Parts: sequence; structure tokens; C-alpha cells
Amino acid sequence: MDRSKAMQEQSKEQPRDETLHREGRQSKSEVRKFWERFARNKLSVFGLFIIVFFALVAIFATVLAPYDPIDQNLPAQLQGPSSDHWLGTDEFGRDILSRIIVGSRISLLVGVVATIIGATIGICSGLMAGFFNSLDNLIMRLMDILLAFPSVILAIAIIAILGPSLFNVMIAVGINAIPLYARLARSTTLSLKQKEFVEAARATGLPESRILFRHIFPNCTSPLIVFSTLQIGTAILSASILSFLGLGIQPPDPEWGQMVNQGRGYLRDAAHIATFPGIAIFMVVMGFNLLGDGLRDVLDPRMRN
Repeated sequence: MDRSKAMQEQSKEQPRDETLHREGRQSKSEVRKFWERFARNKLSVFGLFIIVFFALVAIFATVLAPYDPIDQNLPAQLQGPSSDHWLGTDEFGRDILSRIIVGSRISLLVGVVATIIGATIGICSGLMAGFFNSLDNLIMRLMDILLAFPSVILAIAIIAILGPSLFNVMIAVGINAIPLYARLARSTTLSLKQKEFVEAARATGLPESRILFRHIFPNCTSPLIVFSTLQIGTAILSASILSFLGLGIQPPDPEWGQMVNQGRGYLRDAAHIATFPGIAIFMVVMGFNLLGDGLRDVLDPRMRN
């Protein structure tokens, strides 16, 4: 009897193990196919390389920076690139390479956090506006009000109210992205809520909230992921603009937009002060844009061959 029970339990475990093994192979196969499609676009791979490079620089900034980015060395001010200072020094003798390396933390942090703020509020608002007809008019009119203001003007107004700081820059840039996420999520929800699988979920008696977040939202993720990737680059650029105007990170903390602003008065005699931070902004924004194009090609079924 005991032997027969053991054989029965073993026979039950074998199909379960085979199922788990099959699911593992399928997931690996999907990841491989995803990478193969993504790798076809060499520019997107280059964009991913740029982002990974700057992310590693930001993580290990304190180790990689050859000098303290805040310490002043007035005898070495306005020096060009040399063996001691690879990217030169600024008007206070601070090493520009060290300031760019440490400033990458701030720029990437602002881009990611601001995008999360805008995505969280905007996606939830767009899902509810597209799914619940009673909320659609109210939510979208609020989004239209936000869109009526130019993005830079709205960000400046928010900073003027809250005050210049790192956290307030994240809030200002995040609020700018809310209506964009809301419109994208709403349009996708409107096209999905009439599909057969949604009608089938309603027929089974599932609550509306479960249908929205369990069945509709997962099918909205592809365009939202692509847009979020592009939005991070836009958020970094917007934060740099605010810092350039003196409304972002305050000195002496290094930030790329602020460094460009400080160097614009020395463009004739020491153009490197503004040039190298500007190149850093350009490279990061370009990296996220290239990555977003690659993800669009992979995640959009209409772009697949």
C-alpha cells in the first residue's frame, strides 16, 4: 500500500516538473526572440550601451571621480583639458570630469523619478477616464488644462511656488508628463474595452476594477513602456533647462544644466566648461531616444516582419 501511494505521488510530481521545465524553456525562448528582434536595430543597441554606461558611471561615481567635485582650486581655474584634468577646470578650478561624473547621478535620478511620478498619476487617470464614461469628461478636461500651458512655463510656475530644489524639480517635470500619459492610456483603454476578452470577463461576473487592472492594463503596457523610455530622456532635458535657468539644483552641487549655464560666460576663452556637460546631456537623451525606437520596433506587432 505504501509503495503504491509513493508511486502515485511520484507520477503526479513528474508532470508538474515537466510543466515547470517547459515553462522555463518557453520563457528563455521568448527572451531570446526579444533580444534577437531588438539586436537587429544597431542604433538601439548603441543607445542601450550609452544608457548602461552612464548608469554604471552614476552608480560608481564616487569611485570614478578623480577629484572632489566641490573643492575649489583657484590657481588651476579655467585650464583646458590636460593630463591632470582630462576635461579641464571651471572658473573655480574644479575638475569638470569629476563634476560630470557626480552630476550623472542627479540627472538620471531626476529623469527616472519624474517619469515614475508622471506615469503613476497619468496612467491611473487615463485608465479610469477610458474605462468609466462618467469620469472621462472630468479627467480629460483637467488634462486639457495642463496641456494648455507650455511645458517650460508650467514647470517654472511650479518651481516658483514650491521653491528650487531637487525634489521640486522632480515634481515639476513629473506633472508635465501626466497629461501625456493620461491621453495615451485613455486611447489604448478605449480601443481595448470593446474587445471580446473584456466582454468575456464581464460575463463571468468579475468586478469592474479587476477587469480594468487585470485584463486591460496589462495589454496597455507595450506603448506605455516605449513612451516611458522616451520620456526619461525628455525629463532629463527638462530638468537641465530648469537648472540652466537657475531654478533647479543649486550650487555647489554639480548638475549638467547648471554647469552649462555657468560656462556660457566663458565660451570665448574656455568653451570646454559648457561644451562637455552639453555633450553629456546630448548623449544621454539620444541614448534613451534610440532605446525607445528599438523597443517600439520589438513591442509593436505592426513593426514586426
